[in-house]
Amino acid sequence: MSNLFLTLACPPYDRVHALMDGTVVPEGIDLNFLPMVVEEVFWRQLRYGEFDVSECSLSSYTMLRAKGDDRFIAIPVFTSRFFRHSCIFINTHKGIKRPEDLKGKTVGVPEYQMTASVWQRGILADEYGVYPRDISWRSGGQEEPGREDKIIMSLPPDVHHESIPADKTLAQMLDKGEIDALFCAFTPSCFKNGSPNVARLFPNYREVEEDYYKRTGIFPIMHTIVIRRKIYEAHRWVAMSLYKAFCKAKEIVLGNYSITSALYTTLPWMVDEVERSCNILGNDFWQYGIEPNRKTLETFLRYHYEQGLSNKRMTVEELFAPETMNVFKI
Repeated sequence: MSNLFLTLACPPYDRVHALMDGTVVPEGIDLNFLPMVVEEVFWRQLRYGEFDVSECSLSSYTMLRAKGDDRFIAIPVFTSRFFRHSCIFINTHKGIKRPEDLKGKTVGVPEYQMTASVWQRGILADEYGVYPRDISWRSGGQEEPGREDKIIMSLPPDVHHESIPADKTLAQMLDKGEIDALFCAFTPSCFKNGSPNVARLFPNYREVEEDYYKRTGIFPIMHTIVIRRKIYEAHRWVAMSLYKAFCKAKEIVLGNYSITSALYTTLPWMVDEVERSCNILGNDFWQYGIEPNRKTLETFLRYHYEQGLSNKRMTVEELFAPETMNVFKI
């Protein structure tokens, strides 16, 4: 009996390399791995459903499911996680010294619904009393003009949100002071190029993020893995087969990062970084599965609902294939 042929679109993270090169083979599946940048994966999957399996924005997926769009079903594999304090940038001439100073400011974000900004807004509300209604929001391309939202939104009436001009970028506008701050997923070019007009809101972000984790136990989840519903319904075993394969691939790379192993990355102090991460987050510092991530997921779903991106408060159980909610034990 031949294996099921599936196409998987995902960036070539270290934690999926074993799936890319065939070291790990999902049970019963021949995998055609398409390594792509994350923006392309999301655009093509959410707009056109091109892939059998793909990485997906947790926010976009939650929006779809809350609206009753069930084209996809997720498995609790979290290929992208990121503490986002480091990704809030300010114009240095706008009098912004602390998070509370963002009240009344104009803030750019590539897409209002993107997962990174959901976390950033939620953390600002919970920890600093800065709410989405306190800010005027502008969205558009961070580095290239003309970026469009992948999903139509209906935001609360007290949230002011507009698109930027089609010929401008958020990075340029931040540098010129046309917006006061930028919430983003990666470092803007104006900061990387050393502009004196741009700085991080949290210059000591590592210290702030470590403190945040120690107090909350939350390592923010950005992306998950989704399967086209038609494939899942026809072959329910696929969800667990893929879940197990992703777990095996991640275990390989974490083993390579062991402090007793040779360095597998071209970073001179990698051993120190591994030790530091393990001391704070535990030895399995990139956990998959539901229960180890329940608090993180439930916090995200609360933020998503409070920010008006979900028209109902979703539960963890509604988002993930039930076959992956727990695993067998011997």
